[in-house]
Amino acid sequence: MSAGTEIEKIDSRFKYLLYSRALRSIALIYMSLAFSLYLVALHVSIINIGLVAAATMLFMIFLTLLLGAIGDRKGYKTELVIAELFAFIGALIIAISTSVTYIIIGMIIAGLSGGAGGMRGAFSPGTNAFIANNYKDEKERVKRYSLVTMVASAAAIGGSLLFSIVTPLSLYVGLLNAYRYIFMFSAALLGLSILFLLLLADAQKPMKTTKVMKASSVKYSLKVITANSLSGIGMGIFMPLLPLWFKLSYGAEPLEIGIVFSAAYIFTAFGSYLSSKFAHRFNPLSIASYTRVLSGLLLLAMALSPVLIIAGIIYVLRAVIAGFGSPSRTTVNVRGVDAEDYGTATSLQGVASRAAQLSSGASGYLMDYALPMPLLVGGMFQFASGISYKLLFKERDEK
Repeated sequence: MSAGTEIEKIDSRFKYLLYSRALRSIALIYMSLAFSLYLVALHVSIINIGLVAAATMLFMIFLTLLLGAIGDRKGYKTELVIAELFAFIGALIIAISTSVTYIIIGMIIAGLSGGAGGMRGAFSPGTNAFIANNYKDEKERVKRYSLVTMVASAAAIGGSLLFSIVTPLSLYVGLLNAYRYIFMFSAALLGLSILFLLLLADAQKPMKTTKVMKASSVKYSLKVITANSLSGIGMGIFMPLLPLWFKLSYGAEPLEIGIVFSAAYIFTAFGSYLSSKFAHRFNPLSIASYTRVLSGLLLLAMALSPVLIIAGIIYVLRAVIAGFGSPSRTTVNVRGVDAEDYGTATSLQGVASRAAQLSSGASGYLMDYALPMPLLVGGMFQFASGISYKLLFKERDEK
């Protein structure tokens, strides 16, 4: 196959990645929003919910490393499909089981501790590597990452709407069955997502010449890991139990929580749209740094909000900033990685972030101590991460 024909095939089938991310986003947003509240309905304590989130992170660390190695050797399309299979199997276990133990196992397999942010469904192991391998130009990468983020964030509204109907549906089938039936629907969406991934075209990648990674890729990835670990600690502390935080802080019901998250997803998609149109005009490193600093400061403000509507508006504003900054940050994360190491390097970077999110084990304790604490602590770590981006990557950016 000629280079031109291969590029045309990759471009023509990129739409299937967008379809997959949309379906994945609807499913995972509902599942992530329902994660803590469903366990509460099953009489699992807040502290134990935090420990379940930490156990999920441990499993995802192992899975992400394994999939990264598979991607570098078998192709990133294969990595994407296997990652989606785990989410599908986990959702199916949750939907058909009535045992708390099996439900928790399903949540761990599905990787449900990452929170319900607008970009939750955009990236699974292999996504970053797939785009980096298929599109070499940085401006084109920013555009593709922006499209994936925009589509997933817009589709996330469907997940929050599914969560919003838990309460009215429970009037007819009971609360536990309401959660369970929508988990079953989410599993079906993930099954369709797998079918779309099978239609993708993957560019030929450089042959692997090392057992793990080149030294240059390792050196660069360590910088990414340092910056993202700070953010990961913050995310782990505030994000997994955020729907529960809204409920305990303001007495919010699933419908109200769903409205807040739906608005956040709309504006995350809007931020990603702005990124696809304008981010290439600016320095990607500056965008990566400043947007994360602002995200941290807004979390601090949100923690001190006296009423739900103010907290919701701040969270929506933070969503715009996150949607705008994420594509540039992802581009910076791979710019210093050798082409043959995209799978392993992005997996290692993802593992570091997930390992940092083991801090979710402390989220229940912090919330039990004082409700604003998860957001205050998480915001400080996010702020520090933004500062570290500018410091760690300044030399390469100047070159």
